[in-house]
Amino acid sequence: MSEPLQILVPLINPNEPEALLAELRVREGDKVTAGQVLASFETTKSTYELTAERDGFILNLRFKAGDTLRSGERLCYLADSIGQPLPHETAKPAADRLPRQEELPQGLRITQPALALAKTNQVDLEDLPRGVLVTEEMVRKMRPIPVEDVDPSALIIYGGGGHAKSLIDLIRLLGQYRIHGILDDGIAAGTRILGIEVLGGAELLLGLRRQGLGKAVNAVGGIGSIVPRLAVYEKLAAAGFECLTVVHPRAFVEPNARIAEGCQVFFNAYVGSEVEGGFGSIINTAAVISHDCRLGKTVNVSPGAMLAGAVTLGDRALIGMGATINLGVTIGAGARVGNSAVVKADVPENGIVRAGATWPAD
Repeated sequence: MSEPLQILVPLINPNEPEALLAELRVREGDKVTAGQVLASFETTKSTYELTAERDGFILNLRFKAGDTLRSGERLCYLADSIGQPLPHETAKPAADRLPRQEELPQGLRITQPALALAKTNQVDLEDLPRGVLVTEEMVRKMRPIPVEDVDPSALIIYGGGGHAKSLIDLIRLLGQYRIHGILDDGIAAGTRILGIEVLGGAELLLGLRRQGLGKAVNAVGGIGSIVPRLAVYEKLAAAGFECLTVVHPRAFVEPNARIAEGCQVFFNAYVGSEVEGGFGSIINTAAVISHDCRLGKTVNVSPGAMLAGAVTLGDRALIGMGATINLGVTIGAGARVGNSAVVKADVPENGIVRAGATWPAD
């Protein structure tokens, strides 16, 4: 029996991390088949249909149609049987996602993060539109956060772990930016990492933005779980920060490759002809991304991984150290390929290829 598969809320738009669960087409305990549509999501700019990657039963369905969810949250599990044990986790009530209606002007529908931002920026709630779900992005566009003396050379690093150390050295080598400080929600303010001070956590973002800082680098690697990395992008976007693209001077990116905002390319990495690197992707040390590869949003290609030509990585995919992906293979969204694995055929969404394994098994 395989492990229960988490079905996560997709990141439809990196600048709009919240989505409305417009339609839920399954109920608790339903049996579904691979490819069946489970739910449809809406943002202010697009819609998305979430499908099952394999046969199974819907368990621990946490939300209902009309709820507003954040990318990376678990919608439900897909299990082999109705009685299959699930990992223990306390569900967060859907009611926490939206403010109580008595707090709002009549007819206004707004997410809790958007409401908090509106209050911080002193936006009059009466000025917000009716008839649509108001998101953080909509609030930011109504009233930009004021700044003083913008410094284009200054940036902050969000995250203080090992990935942050690699980024600090990379940025210093570039010689283009001054690192103002590090933000980390779990490291005490005043701690120094490679000589850079930890200033505090997310509570400082709006104040730093008002001081004129507008550039940031996401230093949360997301190896164990992609959710914290996605959360950092949400926090930075909510405060109006631009996520920088950084390329190590000793990496080689072909002139016709296209690298999106927030990508990070490290020492001795190679990015080949006509490659497309999606928003927030990590191409780590000595990784090889051959011609015509397509990398989705917030993928992580670990050190020494090798992608042959025309490989496609879905959003949030993780490729382990030294893994080899054969020509033309597609790795589904949210899939994880372990260290030194060899992948010869497509891997489904949220699929797992164990470290050292060959996929499919010989």
